[in-house]
Amino acid sequence: MAQTSRDNWEKEWQELKSSAISSLLSAQSLDDLEKARLDYLGRKGSLTLLLKGLKDLPMEDKRRLGPESNKLKTDFQATLEKRKTELESAKTAADIAQTAIDLSLPARPQPRGRIHPITSVMREMTGILSRLGFSYADGPNVETEHYNFEMLNIPADHPARDMQDTFYLDGFTPSLLMRTHTSPVQIRHMETHQPPIRIMAPGRVFRHEAVDASHSAVFHQIEGLYVDKDVSMADLKGTLDVFIKGLFGARTKSRLRASFFPFTEPSVEVDVQCLLCGGDGCPACKQGGWMEMLGAGIVNSKVLRAMNIDPQVYSGFAFGIGVERIAMLRLGIPDIRMFYENDVRFLEQFG
Repeated sequence: MAQTSRDNWEKEWQELKSSAISSLLSAQSLDDLEKARLDYLGRKGSLTLLLKGLKDLPMEDKRRLGPESNKLKTDFQATLEKRKTELESAKTAADIAQTAIDLSLPARPQPRGRIHPITSVMREMTGILSRLGFSYADGPNVETEHYNFEMLNIPADHPARDMQDTFYLDGFTPSLLMRTHTSPVQIRHMETHQPPIRIMAPGRVFRHEAVDASHSAVFHQIEGLYVDKDVSMADLKGTLDVFIKGLFGARTKSRLRASFFPFTEPSVEVDVQCLLCGGDGCPACKQGGWMEMLGAGIVNSKVLRAMNIDPQVYSGFAFGIGVERIAMLRLGIPDIRMFYENDVRFLEQFG
């Protein structure tokens, strides 16, 4: 019985040995090749079943016929991959041959990226300040209360420290928060530098505000700081006048109004004569003829003293301005949310 089983197995193996490879080589398409693979190596393929039958042979026959059977399977798979590559290449060549290409046609235009309007306006603003002698300074988006409030003379009971205005991060000691202004950059810089200091701090800031046409929980600021001997309010006014004229034109008029900021004393709000009505009064300026633009003032002596800068020797001014507000005025954008919706139709108008 074993002799008959072995003879039948060897006869079938010899038949497969002569037909398996030739069936692959004769395949004229990928479909024919796949059919041949399934006929021989599928779950019920003849080569698969033959190899399974090897276990029923005596041990001596297994040792003799096993390596040859495995070699046939290996050769079959190698020939299969080679023939598959040949047929795929032939198909690709045939597809290319059937495709008419007019080499005289112009290339398809490739869409080009554009600089975001916020980035563009910020670069223009920092460019003006750079020409006025301000150098770039940077700091982290995540701050401590020490840098964001305390070193800026903002006491613990100040409304700006209320949870409704500030994003606090849970689970940290000391408390961490998303910076509400870029003023901490000025503090960090004064910690490691002595006057004269003339820096600008552009960056993203975060406030817990209801989002509407003129407010966003995430926006951008540029703050400036100048500390040296004999720095006065006249220096601040002159610097801001040049800065504003650089942004809106040489005929732009500005004015200072008394205000209050813990970081500066005295403090001022800076208004610009309405860019739309020229001061005659319109809905944009609420009929007043002036538009509020930025806050500024002389650096509070308490802040300088905390930085080991003698306020009897040095003085300075600081100012902060919102980039989105300038961009909306410059570009005629009615809603701040349009900057962050990533609508390509909107962004394609700039750049």
